[in-house]
Amino acid sequence: MTAGVSARVTEGVPVSYESSAEPIKLGYLFDFRLPEGYPKDQRDDLHQTFELVFEEGRRAGIIDRPVEIVFREVEGLPKGSVKAVIDAYGELVDEGCLAVFGPAISDNCVPAREAIEERFHVPAISVTGTDDWLGEWTFSLPQGSLTDEPIFWAQLLAKGGHTEVGCLIERSLVGESYIRNFRRACAEQGIRVVAEEWIAQTAQDVGDNVRRLHEAKAQALVHCGFGFGVVFINPALKALGWDPPRFMGTAFQNAWINDVLWQAMLGWTGIDQYDEGNRHGQRFLDLYESTYGRRPEYCVPVVNHDLATVLLHAFADAHPLSPRGVKEALERVKMLPAASGAPGTRLSFGRWTRRGWMGAGYLVARQLDPDGVTSHLVDRFGQD
Repeated sequence: MTAGVSARVTEGVPVSYESSAEPIKLGYLFDFRLPEGYPKDQRDDLHQTFELVFEEGRRAGIIDRPVEIVFREVEGLPKGSVKAVIDAYGELVDEGCLAVFGPAISDNCVPAREAIEERFHVPAISVTGTDDWLGEWTFSLPQGSLTDEPIFWAQLLAKGGHTEVGCLIERSLVGESYIRNFRRACAEQGIRVVAEEWIAQTAQDVGDNVRRLHEAKAQALVHCGFGFGVVFINPALKALGWDPPRFMGTAFQNAWINDVLWQAMLGWTGIDQYDEGNRHGQRFLDLYESTYGRRPEYCVPVVNHDLATVLLHAFADAHPLSPRGVKEALERVKMLPAASGAPGTRLSFGRWTRRGWMGAGYLVARQLDPDGVTSHLVDRFGQD
């Protein structure tokens, strides 16, 4: 009798009960608000890349349930506050996210890391360039590095035969870290820093600062900062009739935000992560183009591919599927091919290895083209 009842109950249960599962939740934390008028295509690139990698992973059988992306967009530093960022992280944890992508800006990441370690215990992966972000729960695929980029600037200056340089430094954690490491890199290359001018983190008048670098007879300029401080440098140079070689860090990647920043960065050599010679990246853009009808040839899609890829493999290998399980699975991600950076770049983490791109080639140097759409490769690092 009991067996018969059990059989009838079993027969009445739809097959979908055994086949379905709740999605894995991933937090996506923007710690800056995109400006009004930000192109829809580029906004789509921010999330469609993740969605495509996760969908392909499910089709390939790497994961057996969907991934739901939970978004939060707040104004952290330099324009807003750290509190807004930490509060948003807490909301994503309360939503049940097993991991969070973000925050991204170094000034927000360092205090957020403390809150993650003390309160949240949910792993985060960021594109921040500061090593002070790295910890037990905090991983990085850095869109640059406050230690690496200054070395590359000095190498580019030395290749160009420039022995005296002037610096424009944003008053921030980013600016201070850049200039400290740049001084050391210049000393190793035999380059003299002839003048240092400190400027605001946001777009302000820098005419006097640029003029003082000109008076110091700097052969080239370097900008140290998040990037908004660069907006009025080109107009100040034009007013002086001065067109020196000029270099900046991964703030260069902000050029895609709007035309104001693109025009501000014309003529600059910046640090980037899109390399058309990376065949793995090009194959991913082939897939992106066939899926969405666009081929976005810049850093965001290939960088986000790499972020989504390591998260995909961590979700697949997390036992149990919990925040700590995901954290420990991230440590087991090894030697996956990267879509960003120069050919041959790989993705690997480990126990207390929290920076995931391996090799100097994860960064390249590029310049913007006057068409407002494209850029071109200037140099690859790690290749003599």
